[in-house]
Amino acid sequence: MSAALPTRRDESWRYSDLEAVASVWPVPMPELIDVPAGQSLARVIVQDAATDAVAIRDYRVILREGASATFHVLNTGGKLGRVTIDVTCHQGSHFELGGAMLGAGEQTLELVTTLNHIEPNATSNQVVRSVLGGRATGSYLGKVAVARHAQKTDAAQSVKAMLLTRTATANAKPELEIFADDVKCAHGATVGELDANALFYLASRGIAPAEAKVMLLRAFIGSVFEGIEDAAERDRVEAAAQAALERML
Repeated sequence: MSAALPTRRDESWRYSDLEAVASVWPVPMPELIDVPAGQSLARVIVQDAATDAVAIRDYRVILREGASATFHVLNTGGKLGRVTIDVTCHQGSHFELGGAMLGAGEQTLELVTTLNHIEPNATSNQVVRSVLGGRATGSYLGKVAVARHAQKTDAAQSVKAMLLTRTATANAKPELEIFADDVKCAHGATVGELDANALFYLASRGIAPAEAKVMLLRAFIGSVFEGIEDAAERDRVEAAAQAALERML
């Protein structure tokens, strides 16, 4: 029996394009990634589906004792582009996320994460950057849940969005649910526009406006992909991001 179609009463679907979701429902079960104790995993996800497509990618990650996983996500394609990552952190494990959403036109892009810290001494860090133009909507919903016995948890979320037009929308909802009393958890979210002074400075150096905007936006999202260790893979993702930014301007 398939799961019921989501509604806006479901917090993780509040800002979604439910009409687009209905067109592909039901979606496949999440991909299960079980990282054995003491081992590490690196995964790069580029979601660049065709403009009229609906792309929903779901991942369930289990980090055993002392394991680690690093995910880099570029979410830029589709009428609806949605990536969800549900992580369970056991003793001493670590999860790292660098994510970017680049959208324009009528796109709806979403990155939804849940970090379940269920045992002590686990850590997680999430850095998400969004650039949105046209009438696009970009949403990050990130929940960190710390169980009663998950002492010494250290979890951080940094979420920033750049709006290129007044008709674009950025939704940022970092959330903490903490039942342990010896933890270090922090989150921050900001939404802004391109710095007019920086644009003026670049223009005074003879740089065309469109090129100047791309330069500033690349710097804005650049830190997200710095941690990709494979140079060829990093170049591929950065090239895809560059192409997406150039299409937006």
